[in-house]
Amino acid sequence: MKSTSRLLATIKSERFLTPGNPTGLTGLLTHPAPRSQLLYLYSSTLSKLSKIPEYSVYRQSAEAITKQRLNIIQNIKPPGYEEWVQRAKQKIHDHPNVFGKDTDPSNIFTSASMTEERDYREIQWDNKKQPAALEGTRTEEERARQSVIATKAAEKPQFDTVQWENEPPLEASQVAEIEDKIGAGLIEEIILVAEGEDTLVDTILESKSWEELSEKPQPAPGTQEPPKGKN
Repeated sequence: MKSTSRLLATIKSERFLTPGNPTGLTGLLTHPAPRSQLLYLYSSTLSKLSKIPEYSVYRQSAEAITKQRLNIIQNIKPPGYEEWVQRAKQKIHDHPNVFGKDTDPSNIFTSASMTEERDYREIQWDNKKQPAALEGTRTEEERARQSVIATKAAEKPQFDTVQWENEPPLEASQVAEIEDKIGAGLIEEIILVAEGEDTLVDTILESKSWEELSEKPQPAPGTQEPPKGKN
């Protein structure tokens, strides 16, 4: 049913899905880089789960599902992937100050979302609009302050920038294969679930819910606590 909704939203059969196109589900658009996004989210979730004790039932369950889905994503590679890896390795080799000499291209992820472009001048910070730039003549105090700001900006270290080539996109048939193997709806829905799990782990870590309660609840009326030392 989920695959049908994507097909109904597509006028003609295409080899690749078009980012930003309707998926057939209200408010959910075709993701521009679903494989890379899922690799990042699953890797992030597993890293956070490793900080939870192994005896935690939540860790055991979430870790098993996440590893299984990560394995599915890793085993389905887009056309041209191996050639991209070689180009990426060369770029990493040419810019060791940016990536580090031991960086694996498969561990560099593209995180993308469909958002509306905005004029940066309209962005508010702490619900306050940015003050307008000074115009006209300046006082001695204002000129001195601007001189200090300009000096500090010039002293900031300059970093190398690299134009990174994103990994090739998945074919539509590969996206359908992932959706079929995971069995949790469209790949965009799978991403939403992965984002929720990654955020949930943060909450679990903050609350330390695996620890015993400082105050144990009282037994319900009419029940009796089992004798200690017996199961």
